[in-house]
This record gives sequence, structure tokens and C-alpha cells, in this order.
Amino acid sequence: MSLLERLDKIRSSPKLQSAQQTSVVLSAIEDTLRTQKSEPTSTAYFAALLSLLGQYISTEKGIVNKEVAYAVVYLLDLVTSHVPTPLLRSKFPHILASLAPALTHPDAEAPLLRASVGCLESLLVAQDGQAWGLPQSASSPRGAVGGLLALSVDHRPKVRKRAQEALETVLRHPPPSPSLDHPAADMCAESALRSLQSAAEESNSKKRKQKHKAEQHGHDPSVMHALQLVKVIASAANGWPSKKIDALCAVLLNISRGSNEYLTMAAFEVFEIIFAGLADQVSSAKLPRLLDAIKELQPSQNDSQLLPPWIAVLSRGYDVSAQSEPQETFEKLPDLFEMIAAFLASSSHNIRVSASECLISLLSTCIPSSVLLEPSIMDDKVLESLASTLRELLSVKYQTAWMEVFNVMTAAFDVLRWSSYPLLKGVVQTVGDLRSNDSFAGKKEAGTVLSAAIRAMGPDKLLAVLPLNLTKPVAGQPGRAWLLPLMRDAVSNTRLAHFRSEMVPLSETMFQRVLNNGDREKTMDIKVFETVVSQIWACFPGYCELPLDLAESFDQDFAEMLSNLLYRQPQLRTDVCKALQNLVDTNKAIAKLEGSEDDLVSQGRVTKQDAQRNINHLAGFAGNVLAVLFNVYSQTLPHNRGNLLQCINSYLSITPEAELTETFQRVGTMLESALAEAADVAVGAEGRKKQQPSSDEAKNKMPPVSHTLMDLVITMSIYLPRESFAGLFNMANQIIQKQDDAQLQKKAYKLIPRLAESDTGRQALAERSVELQQLLMAAAGKVSAPAKRDRMASLAQVIPFLPKNDLSFIPSVLPEVAIAVKEVNEKARTAAFDLLVRMGHTMSEGGMVVNAKVPHMPPDAPTVTAGLEEYFLMVSAGLAGSTPHMVSASITALTRLLYEFRSQLRQETVVNMVQTMDEFLENKNREIVRSVLGFVKVCVISLPTELMLPRLQSLVPNLVVWSHEHKAQFKAKVKHIFERMIRRFGVEIIERHTPEADRKLIANIRKTRDRRKRKKDAAGADGEEDDAPESRKSRFESEYDEAVYGSDEGDEGEESDISDDEVLGRAAEKGKRAKQGGRQYIVEDDEEPLDLLDRKALAHVSSTKPAKNRAVADGTKRKANVDLDGKLVFNENDDDHDVMDFDEAGMMGGQEPGDGTIEGGINAYVAALKGNDAPKRGERGKLKFSNKRGGEEEDDDMEVDAREVASAMKQARGGASVRGRGRGGGKQVPVRRGLGMDKARGQSGSGGVRPGVRKPQRGGSKHGVQGKRGRGMSRR
Repeated sequence: MSLLERLDKIRSSPKLQSAQQTSVVLSAIEDTLRTQKSEPTSTAYFAALLSLLGQYISTEKGIVNKEVAYAVVYLLDLVTSHVPTPLLRSKFPHILASLAPALTHPDAEAPLLRASVGCLESLLVAQDGQAWGLPQSASSPRGAVGGLLALSVDHRPKVRKRAQEALETVLRHPPPSPSLDHPAADMCAESALRSLQSAAEESNSKKRKQKHKAEQHGHDPSVMHALQLVKVIASAANGWPSKKIDALCAVLLNISRGSNEYLTMAAFEVFEIIFAGLADQVSSAKLPRLLDAIKELQPSQNDSQLLPPWIAVLSRGYDVSAQSEPQETFEKLPDLFEMIAAFLASSSHNIRVSASECLISLLSTCIPSSVLLEPSIMDDKVLESLASTLRELLSVKYQTAWMEVFNVMTAAFDVLRWSSYPLLKGVVQTVGDLRSNDSFAGKKEAGTVLSAAIRAMGPDKLLAVLPLNLTKPVAGQPGRAWLLPLMRDAVSNTRLAHFRSEMVPLSETMFQRVLNNGDREKTMDIKVFETVVSQIWACFPGYCELPLDLAESFDQDFAEMLSNLLYRQPQLRTDVCKALQNLVDTNKAIAKLEGSEDDLVSQGRVTKQDAQRNINHLAGFAGNVLAVLFNVYSQTLPHNRGNLLQCINSYLSITPEAELTETFQRVGTMLESALAEAADVAVGAEGRKKQQPSSDEAKNKMPPVSHTLMDLVITMSIYLPRESFAGLFNMANQIIQKQDDAQLQKKAYKLIPRLAESDTGRQALAERSVELQQLLMAAAGKVSAPAKRDRMASLAQVIPFLPKNDLSFIPSVLPEVAIAVKEVNEKARTAAFDLLVRMGHTMSEGGMVVNAKVPHMPPDAPTVTAGLEEYFLMVSAGLAGSTPHMVSASITALTRLLYEFRSQLRQETVVNMVQTMDEFLENKNREIVRSVLGFVKVCVISLPTELMLPRLQSLVPNLVVWSHEHKAQFKAKVKHIFERMIRRFGVEIIERHTPEADRKLIANIRKTRDRRKRKKDAAGADGEEDDAPESRKSRFESEYDEAVYGSDEGDEGEESDISDDEVLGRAAEKGKRAKQGGRQYIVEDDEEPLDLLDRKALAHVSSTKPAKNRAVADGTKRKANVDLDGKLVFNENDDDHDVMDFDEAGMMGGQEPGDGTIEGGINAYVAALKGNDAPKRGERGKLKFSNKRGGEEEDDDMEVDAREVASAMKQARGGASVRGRGRGGGKQVPVRRGLGMDKARGQSGSGGVRPGVRKPQRGGSKHGVQGKRGRGMSRR
């Protein structure tokens, strides 16, 4: 920003008082300059401001006026950076003398100091080498830097930050000189180091004094500030001065050993900054001195506090050294490696972990790629020395650190790659022997090391050291079948010939043993042999990942053997297909790499030329391989075809064009024959009833040949040459017109989206755009329901290729797309919504719509200009549809389009749509209104407030009418819309437009919100998680997302066919469980925790939060007696055997009801409901009670009219309430029964029951279950 722009910003009307004062001072200076007829240059401003500064700040007077002084210094800060450099150099003593009082005055506040520091920064940056050569004094640049250093550790954060920024800027702009460092760098480093040392000593003394106090010293601000200053100086252009490195390292390592984690991290950051500054070629000369200084500061061997940070710093230092001087660092690696490896014998776990991490870092960073690719004699000696140290780590001396050593070994194999053999041959032997020992506890870690060895040296080298010993076991050596799973996961970039020569014969031997068993029952040995065969072939995909000898090993014999396996061994098809696919895909990945240079280490020693030769070699077998894969594909069930199809896809991509064309023609001919045969079968089957197969039969039934061939055609389509597209489109045209095979038609529609995946296919679609349009429009009436989604995808691929001068295809298919948004299939609805939006974007880009070409339009229909308004007009035409379904679909389509294009439409168009939907709210058809509610919700959440407020007067009354409708979740939807409106427009406005009779809905919403708020506040105060629905807000990233996408609705029910997610263009949630986000609780007993392995555990899982048992007055908890149905049973007679006594687990006497089993309990319950003793409905709804006892044969039933029972109950109560308090004149006097007396049954009186009617038991059964196992006690 220029000076004039900065000053103009100040001149504009300022709001802050300080800015107003600055504007006044600026105006006064400009008036003075105009009076003196001086040009308003930066020099003139600078001179005027300096003279003013002396008037308001001086050593004698101090600060005369703080506000004016701050304004002057602030303007001076702005101007100084624009003043010519020669002036700042020549007037430096005078300018510094004027600024000094502002920097040193005790009453100077933070704003004044920050502005003064800015002036000083610009002044120091302008000085040359001669000025910096002056000794430190009050009027020299070095003296000014001393003032900045003092302010850099000030207790005020903003002053300290501004001073450190100024110091960093000064050090980053050294004057031209042969020295790497700034002239003031040494002084700054010495001062900062002195501050850090004094602060550290002071902190340590405080800690010693407070050692025995309860509260320890939490942090040390002075140390933190000094460390920050050191970081600022170290991050300057050329880093920390080399002369001060030793002392700094000692202080930083001393700080790192403390218990304050923040100080330790800050010290490491300083080291990191120092090393980062030394990474470039200019500063790297300081690095050896720094590393030597750090090595000389090596702590004690068992210092668990200081040794780990020292090791970490050393590791980072050699990482930087390897970047600047890779070969020199590599030559130093053996000595360093041996020094760090010695720490693995430490008794401290932290030291061992730090040492292992350091060794891993050294291996990863200090071994250059040239050592692996073109090793010299010296390099081999260094590697041999490293290998010797690594082998030594597996001795008994380091046994306590073997887990850390295994990590180092894994890193060594990963780094050394193929050079690890024979260097680490002894490591493989030792680790393999440990892994074979049954008593060894680190089998997993040893397996990780061996997996790395397999990746590095290859399975052939590893098996030479650790043979499998499966076919011809060697005496004294164990079998190592456990290596096969490791090989399966680790083999890559190796020799394919090893698999042919070793693994295939082993597989044949094992499989022959399985065959020798014949049809006899499989023994454990036979099952083991089968497992070994499957594990051997599971390794085959790894052997085929970028093999080193593909051209030599993959020949005709090997290809024939694999073909026979594909035909005869279905269980091995997955592995063989994956392996064949890897051969192609891995070589294609290398061949497609960008750049002219080959990185042979990352490419596995396979150059781009080698990869291309491998692809050409495989292309020679592609035709035969595809023929085999096609045949196997036709013999495989659909759910097992995935790997086959992927393998076919890979080989189609490398098949020569001539073979591909021939294959396509052959498949096309077979498809035509299959279609003809299917048509003949369909004609012969007419008149016969088609039997639907069972689900298992349908799953295991092979699909028709035509379906299989169509799958292959779709797979081949993107690789076909341009000449084959004519036959491809004719084939698609023929099948799309077929209505008798919905699945085949669906596959044909997949062809167009498949072609759009390739450049050649897109060119073909563009060239045949007119033909495709006619084909799709002609097939509109013949599309089957399963093909709807794929038809929408095909239409979407045609839209981008429409010519701008003729967009008639859009209005031609628009009715079909609009109807599709109401499809039952969710994916079809989503595709229809996406297509609507895509057509909208195409129309918004402009063009012409030739209406004369649109079906059902007159030939003289005028051509109109494409645009969003025209597109919305086309969709709105569906509002005049003849069926409610069409009207509802059009409203839903408009809803989605309004949400997408709301910001691009004219306001009049939006207002007209809202007004129209307002009228549709008065429609009586629920399907239409359900769509209108979705439209209203989108309007409420997305349209501008000023547009919606005028519509609320009519919208709210029309909307609230549907809050009384309980079907299809209308009430919940309307309530949710009202909640959104209240949230956005305010409760007063909504309540004003709501009819008086319906304002209780607003009150309910307000109470609900208040209740939730109170609940949330209470939960927050108690520190508990809120179980209210508000806790679901975590699903959204912002309040806006919650406002737009959140919903308080429950499940929409079966009638809600379209979700808000679909209408608003978001992916629908899968399944109701994801949408509900329900919770489940485990109900535990007080005495015993729940056994989740128990069969009855599911009964203790509840979807509602269990309530705690209330404590009674005496502090003891009692549970009421319940029967088998969970009903309360009140019983005063302990000897009443009619009441079943159930415990808390639902048991009687420690066993299940009935005969003591769960089945017996269920049978007892069913008998109580449907047995002879249960009440039954007779003629005219009368209840029939059986008086039979167990074993009685006569049928002595008693008929009771339900209305008589109700009347009898009413009389029995005598008008009394449930609590026994009389409300009428005939008050019943309660009669207490003496202790131990029998219940009085059938009492006469006002509550008497007439003869022939059993008195209802008020505490007993409601549906007859209590017949003989429990009687309730009347509450009197």
C-alpha cells in the first residue's frame, strides 16, 4: 500500500477516538505544508512530524499529551518506511535522539511503544555496513538494537511481539558484506543467550525453594520470553551465529531436561529452527560445528530425562546434514549408529525407545539411493559395518530391548531393499529361529520383521535361509507353514520364476495328497493340505505385482496352466484373476509416470521402457486370456463375477485394436443369436403360467446368456475403436426397445454412461447426439421400472452435447424427468433430481429452444431463447396436470430447482411461484399438499427475509389448517415449518398472522423450546451429557447447516415418499437407523451386573432411559409384586397360592414358569390367553367365562354382556373416584377387614352386583390372564 493510500484511509471519517486525533494531526500538518507552499512528499511529512514529536515528547518535559503524542508517532511510523534511505542514514543520530524519549519513558503505553518500534525498524533497515561498524552507543545502530532487545522480553505481550518482529526484520536485511551473518547478529545472540541463562537460573532457584511446597511453580514467563527471543534470532536469514552455538546447545539441553513440557517443546523448536536455517547450501558450513558441539554435550548413559531429548536433537541434526552433504554423512553413519545403538542396553524404557527411533531415522535419511543402485567398494564396507551392528543387536546383551530392536530391523529391511541380501542374512536366520520357538512371546513383532525381509530381499532369498520344510522336511528343522500368510501379505516386485519353480510344484504335491484321500471323510491332515494349497495361491497376486522377469517367466505354458486352473478350480479364481490383473495394472502405472528421469528405487528397478515392453508382451496373450475369461465369466454366478470383470477390464485396455474388433463382432453375433433364442422361448412359453423361483433358487440360478453377453459388451465399449460404434449403437437401439426383458433393457441403458467415461466415447456421443436424442425419445414409452434410474443417467449424458441452437430435447424429456422425481426407487429419484439441475444449468447458459420439434407442440410453435425463466416456465406447466400425481411431481421438481437457482432468478418469478404454492395449500388433495409443504420449507429456509415477510399474512393461515391433519405426518411437518419460521422471522410476527384458535401451536413450540433450553442448561451445569434432541447438533458443522438441514420430525412414515435430503440435493441417509440416531440402554440389576452372554440379556436392553428406583421413607428399596404379564398384584394373604410369585428375572422358585423351561413358560402364557380358562367372546360380543377346573370335561360356561360388566363396575364404585372419595349422594362407607380374615366377596349394597354377574376385580386381570394365578385386591 502506498503512502497516499494510507493517508487517505486516515482522512476518511474515522470512528475511533484515537483515529480522530490522528486525522486532526494529519490535517494540521497538511495545512502547514500548504501555508509554506511545500510539496506533500514523504520527506516533508517526515520533517514536520519530527518537529512535532519534539514538542510533545522530550526528556525534560516527558509526554505532554498522550493522545497527540501517539498520533504523531503513529504517523511517523507510516511515513518512515517511505522516506529516502540516504536521509535516514545521514540523520540517524538526530532521528534516534527524537525517538529515544518515546521508547524509554516510563509512562509510555503499549500503543505508543509499538508505533515507536515501527519507526525504529524502518530506520535500522536503512543503515549500511559503515553505520553498523560503529561501536555500541546511545546514538549508534547497535545501541538502538539494544533497546529492541530490551523490549523483546517486555512483560506486555503486544509490545514484546512487535519488538521481536522488528528485530527479525532487521536481521533478515543485512547490509551488503561478505559475511553470512548480520553485523548485529552476534550482539543479539549474546544478549538473548544471556537473558535465557539468567532466566533459567532464576527459574531453577525458584523451583529449589518451592520444592517442598504443595503448589509447584506452574510456568516460567521469563524463560518462555527468552526462548521466544532466541527463536526469533535463530530464524533470521542465516541462523544462529556459529560462534555462539556451543553455549546455546548447552542451555537448551539443560532446559529440555526439566519437567515443564512447554519449555521442553520450545527448546526443541529452537533446535528445529536452527537446523532448518542450516539446510541450505549457504549456511550448511555451520552444520558440522553444530553437530560436534551437540555430540560433545552427551549426557550420562542412564540420564532418562536429558538423554532422550539429546538423542532426538542429534537425529534431527543428521537428517539436515544428509540433505546438504549426503555422501559425507553416510560415511559417518557406522560410528554414529554404533554410538546410538549402545543406548539400547539401557534399563530405562524411554531411553531405549528414543534410541530405536533415532536409529530408524538415521537409516531412513542417511542412506542415499545411489548406494543401493550403484554401490562403490567404500559403500559396501559402510553397509557391512552397519549390518554387523544390526546383527549384534540380536545378542543377549540387548534382550530387554528386542521389541525396539525388531522395529529397527524392519526399518533396515525397508531401507536397504534388495541390498539386504546377503548383508542381513544372519538377522533373518536369527529372527526366524525365534519365531519358530513356541515359547517366544514376540511372534507378532518377529513376523513383522520377516514380512519386511520378504518385501526387501524377495521370497526366494528368504526361503533359501528359512525353507518351508513341507514336502521333504529336513531332520532337526521345523516346518514353517506359518511363512505362507506372511508371504501373502508381503510379496511384491520379485521374480515370477520362483513361483513357477518352487511354489507351483509344492501346490501340486499338496493337492495330490488331497486327491489321494478320495471320497473318504476329510481328516485334519487333509484339511491342512487344502489350506496350504489356498495359501500358496494367495501369494500369487503378490508375485505378479511388478515382477522383475515377466517377459521370461510368463510364457505359453504358464498361461495354459492358469487357464486350466480358472476352468477347474473355482475356489482359486479370485487369486488367479487378481494376479493376472496385477500384471497389467502395475506395469501400466509405471509406464504412465510423468517425467523423463526414472526413480529406480521407488519403481522397483523397473524402468518405463521395461514396463512398456512388459505390457507389449502381455498384449500378445490378451486375446487368448480374454477368451478364457469370457468363458469362465459365463459359467460363474453373478455374485462371484466381480474379480473376473475387473480382470477382463484390465486386459481389454491392452488388447490390440484388431483383436478387440474381432472379439466384439464375435460377442455381438452371439448376442443376436441369444436374443433370437430368448424370443423363441418366450413365444413358446405364452399361455403357460410362469412359476416364480424361490429366493435360493434365484440366487443360484445362472442368468440368461444374453445378460452375460451384454455385460461383456458394456465392459468392452470404452476400448472399442471408432469404427465399431455404429454396430454398438444399433445393438443398444434394438435392446432398448425390448419390453419383455427389463434387466436386459436396464443393461442397455448403462451403455451410454459407460461410453462417457472415455475420450473416444465422448466424441462418439457428441457426433451421434441427434441420433441418441431420437433413440431415447422413441423409447420413452417402453421403459421398464428397473431401467428408470439408468435411463435418467443416459439422458444426463446427452445433455452436455446438445447444440446451443437447438435445445428442444430438454422440453421433450422434461415431463418424464419431472414424473421420475416421484419414483418408488430412491436411486431413480436422485438421478431425476440431478438431471433436473443439470438441464437447468444448460438452459441458464443460453441458446435457442425450437418448440416446433417438441412432441405434442404445434408445427408453428415459436422458437424461444433459453434461460432460467423459460426453464421454470416449462416445469410450471406441469402444475396444470390432469392428475394429482403429475401436479405433485411438478411441485417437487420446482422445489429442487428453486433451492438450486434461487440466487439467479428474478424476484418477480420467485414471488409468483410462492403465491401460486400458497394457493395450492388450499387444495384438498393430500399428495399435492405434501409436496407444497416441502416447497414452503425450502422458501422459509432459503429465500430472503424481505421477500417472505409480505407472504406470511396468507401463508401462515393456509399452513396452519394442515396442522390438524394427522395422516402422513402432516402435523409434524407443519409444526417443523412453524419452528423454522419462528427461528427466522421471530415469534411475534408468526403469532400475529396465526388465527386465534390455532395460537396454541405457537405456545406449544415456545414451551418446547424453553423446556429444551432449561434441560440443556441443567445438563451443562451438572456436567452431564444432554439426552435431549439438541445433542444431535454434532451431526452438523455449523449453525447454518443445522438451520437448513436439521429437522425435529420423526420418521416420515410410509406415505412420505421423498425426503428433504433428496429435494435439497443431498445424499439420502441409508436406512432408518442412521436417520433416527436412536439410543439403547442396558438395564442392570442393583446387586448383579448384566451377563451379556445370557440368553435373556436382550430383555435388559431398552430404547428408553431407565429410571432410578425411588427410595422409600426408611431408606430401603422395595419392588412391587408382579405377575407373568408384568401387572401389579396386590395381595394381603401370604398363603394365597393363586398369585404367582415371580422374581426380578421373571422366574418362579428359581426356574421358568410352567415346567421349568423357557418353552414351558411360553406355553403357560399362551394357555392363559387362549386356554379353556380364558374369557372368550360369544354371540353379540358377550364375554364367556369358563367355570371348569383342571380335568373337568363338562362345559359349564357363563355368558356375560360387556355392557353389563361396565354397568356393574360403575355400580360397584357407587360413583366413587379411584381414590375412594365419594362424589355423589350415595357415599359408600369403607369396611375394614380384620387381620387374618378372609376377603368379603359379593357384598351387597350400593356397590352390589346382581346375580349372574361376577364382580370385576379392580386390581386384577384386564384380559383374563389372571384367571387362576392371581386375584387383585379392591382398593377401599
